[in-house]
Amino acid sequence: MPVTLSRSLNFKMATEPSEFEQIYRLGYDTFVQEIPHYRAGIAGRFVDRFDHENHYAICLQEERLLGMVAVRSTRPFSLDEKLPELDQWLPQGHTVCEIRLLAVVKSNRSGPVAQGLFHHLFQYCRTQRYTLAAISGILKQQKLYRHLGFVPFGPLVGTAAAQFQPMYITLKTIERRLQS
Repeated sequence: MPVTLSRSLNFKMATEPSEFEQIYRLGYDTFVQEIPHYRAGIAGRFVDRFDHENHYAICLQEERLLGMVAVRSTRPFSLDEKLPELDQWLPQGHTVCEIRLLAVVKSNRSGPVAQGLFHHLFQYCRTQRYTLAAISGILKQQKLYRHLGFVPFGPLVGTAAAQFQPMYITLKTIERRLQS
């Protein structure tokens, strides 16, 4: 069910072809051009290799995509590839998912978009009965991730041009955040 935090912002799970096309374009702008982390095959579009497994929480202003974040539960995660023995770093006894590809249009990064995306995504994760989410958060956004309740673990991963901190958040932390 879509959640609207204000009259102009609509948070929902992506379902429409036009939404996915905008996801691929924002992914290109963010992960190919801004953060040199991925290479794209088609100019102007980045389709994640896990796209067929990803579920995208998105923020729309009317029909325009302002932000996205993906979640998937199929192993191996991209973080499994970056950090061998991932499970040794995570609390045991959880149903784990991976959160990936947080991207917000530059002009909307200081507003409510990122927090609204995570709020909506966490509600989705709760309905899927995930009890722990892992993420590799880019270093320059550590303040946001910690504010949301993510806990850092393990060594940094990535490249010198794009370093990431592995982190996790539990359902209990998510529920506390959703109640406040």
